Amino acid sequence: MIAPIVCGRIDRAGALISADPPLLRLQQRAGGGLETPLALPHLARLAALAQRLQREISRPLYAADDHSDVFALVRIIPDAEGASLEISDWRTRPVAPSQAPVEIDLPVAADGWSWECDARLRLIALRPGAEAGAIPEDWEGRSLSELFELQPDGDGHFPVLRALARQTSFKDQSARFGAAGERTTTMLSGDPTFDAAGGFTGFRGIAAAAGVPGDEPPLRSPTDPVFGSLPLSDPQFGRRIDGALRGPLSRIIATAETISGQFDGPIRADYARYAGDIAHAGRHLLGLVDDLADLQNIERPGFKAARDEIDLGDLARRAVGLLGMKAEEKAIRIDAPRTDDQAPAYGEFRRVLQVLLNLLGNAIRYSPENSLIWIRVDRDGDRATVTVADQGQGISAEQQAVVFEKFERLGRTDSGGSGLGLYIARRLARAMDGDLTVDSAPGQGARFTLSLPAREGE
Repeated sequence: MIAPIVCGRIDRAGALISADPPLLRLQQRAGGGLETPLALPHLARLAALAQRLQREISRPLYAADDHSDVFALVRIIPDAEGASLEISDWRTRPVAPSQAPVEIDLPVAADGWSWECDARLRLIALRPGAEAGAIPEDWEGRSLSELFELQPDGDGHFPVLRALARQTSFKDQSARFGAAGERTTTMLSGDPTFDAAGGFTGFRGIAAAAGVPGDEPPLRSPTDPVFGSLPLSDPQFGRRIDGALRGPLSRIIATAETISGQFDGPIRADYARYAGDIAHAGRHLLGLVDDLADLQNIERPGFKAARDEIDLGDLARRAVGLLGMKAEEKAIRIDAPRTDDQAPAYGEFRRVLQVLLNLLGNAIRYSPENSLIWIRVDRDGDRATVTVADQGQGISAEQQAVVFEKFERLGRTDSGGSGLGLYIARRLARAMDGDLTVDSAPGQGARFTLSLPAREGE
């Protein structure tokens, strides 16, 4: 017997306007409904992609329903009025509940809750404040959006779903909590969690009663529409920069890439080039936002990096895999460590990868076409090292003295970077009890070496 196809339809704004019962039930369990934006993050991203490209796409679909994982195939057919959804091969897999609630090291508002959920927004921990009332008996394994009924913001979006797509922090997610007829408004905020390999595992955060004293001030204030009077050292400043700039820049980049790629139809070649320039400038500004957020984070008093067991050889190969296409565009060959080249060390997985991506990205950016970049890992006493060497123009002794300083770009006026990358990279290396050094000379390329504590007995 052939399983029936589950159908639905969204409008141009991404709101679900019709749905067969299984799809509608998933939407409702995720906190949405008809005439509201798609609340299923994976499906919402696929639908947005199909609408942006104006091309039919078919992809695997992953979602969560009650205590089960849902696996299916979705076909999205965009048109002038929105898009049609056709979901087939619908399968479910039960998820075993965890054996005990997880302890969360988070403050709790007196009349609020601390919570933790997995990557599919299923609750794995819940703890009430002193005045929050009793915990619902069947909370474990339920969807976060079922226990806290999520409400869209003024633009019709759900901050928690946007954060899920980007694996970033979120705040000001309005929700209603409690039994029917007795629901109260709460505000959810949360931070992403990651495993030792850098994989996203979910969120942990707080649900506080809306409007109670001590709440974080709203993003916008009457005196200053974005930043208020916050000093640069205030952690909220970095979050507000991210919130105020990242969304608009992402929309600019997406729109410019759509125009440049002529997905909506052919346009004049010079207009397509202009749009490509806009997208390039937008990506540069978005990178600057990332750098400023990192800068604010690493200069926070008491900043510490995690101490994961890592392999510098593995991380170097990952960096090459991520930036290999960019090197190929300039016909640059990368001589990466072999699969059996290992350098066991201690350091935070995602931070070490961030440093290596910065070093390799710089090497590609400033190397001539048809040149070679090589990466080597080694052991030097109690230190494990990874070196990225290029055949670029090199760095003089005077430049080496300042290359790791904040906003230093060695006199360059191109749009290649913010001048923060190497400063952040060295700060991160030293936060992991390591260091980042350079060895170079004019005309002889540059060698950047990251050293970290080697794992004992390896």
